[in-house]
Amino acid sequence: MLGVGRRKIACGSFPASMLGQVIQRIGPIGSVVPRNYSAAAKEMTVRDALNSALDEEMSADPKVFLMGEEVGEYQGAYKISKGLLEKYGPERVLDTPITEAGFTGIGVGAAYHGLRPVIEFMTFNFSMQAIDHIINSAAKSNYMSAGQINVPIVFRGPNGAAAGVGAQHSQCYAAWYAHVPGLKVLTPYSSEDARGLLKAAIRDPDPVVFLENELLYGESFPVSAEVLDSSFCLPIGKAKIEREGKDVTITAFSKMVGYALQAAEILSKEGISAEVINLRSIRPLDRATINASVRKTNRLVAVEEGFPQHGICAEICMSVVEESFEYLDAPVERIAGADVPMPYAANLERMAVPQVDDIVRAAKRACYRSIPMAAAA
Repeated sequence: MLGVGRRKIACGSFPASMLGQVIQRIGPIGSVVPRNYSAAAKEMTVRDALNSALDEEMSADPKVFLMGEEVGEYQGAYKISKGLLEKYGPERVLDTPITEAGFTGIGVGAAYHGLRPVIEFMTFNFSMQAIDHIINSAAKSNYMSAGQINVPIVFRGPNGAAAGVGAQHSQCYAAWYAHVPGLKVLTPYSSEDARGLLKAAIRDPDPVVFLENELLYGESFPVSAEVLDSSFCLPIGKAKIEREGKDVTITAFSKMVGYALQAAEILSKEGISAEVINLRSIRPLDRATINASVRKTNRLVAVEEGFPQHGICAEICMSVVEESFEYLDAPVERIAGADVPMPYAANLERMAVPQVDDIVRAAKRACYRSIPMAAAA
């Protein structure tokens, strides 16, 4: 009954109620990064960036289709697929029953036969119902067939913490899927990321896990004419330096990029120049950009909202220790979510997710500008 109850909420009132909670409580969970752009710059929400990328790729390639719960008549739980059913019809925008294992398996089979499915999960927490198809079928088939079978499929949807939705709807799956050879794992932050990376994912010949963030859907970012061009596409496996600096490197992905940028702004007022790297791609990981930055700044603060043990931060820290240890002037710092299931209470939820102040304190420790935690204890 618990499972049935959960899924009733998920496909009934869940999306609308969640959006309401996000609007009411986005302040305690995370604030919007302050941005000062020219009035002439065109802005686009992450939601519209994803929608336009899907639309353009479906228009360019008749083999691309979208499948998932409420993607058609309801136009997506978060309105990512708005207008697509009307434009492309029910044969290419398929509403499914509440059965992730079923429609994910159908999608993988379609990819075997040359189609390019985009499978939407209402939340990546529900992808656990389909994880056998994602890993054992999609990720391994190319290798097990000696390269004879390609599986061009995208698994996409919101990942990580939202606002007030409890432990079963708040988990970050970046480290889960990044652990698997055969998968590519992308984590957009801005509208440019969302548009360019989703296009790259759909065009890629291999399975791609595309981890979005619900709290970013409504955020607007400036986009250039190049980004709006239908041919625009970002390379998979390449990070972006969002802000250059010389004193400490901060790596982050998804929503945590915004937090890192806020932290860098605070640090700049105290004379610390922080370089912020938006990872964009978790697998493959752009180790070259990370290590080049650390060799310049001599310090590293790695940030993620997922659990700390065996996480993305751990992999980044180890990469720097292996490749750039002699350049480090301070121990590497790791800022991650608390090692507990996500609490429901708003005050505890905030404590369980990394905050801007946590990143600022870690950067100061790395720069020897504050009392180390061990000494303070």
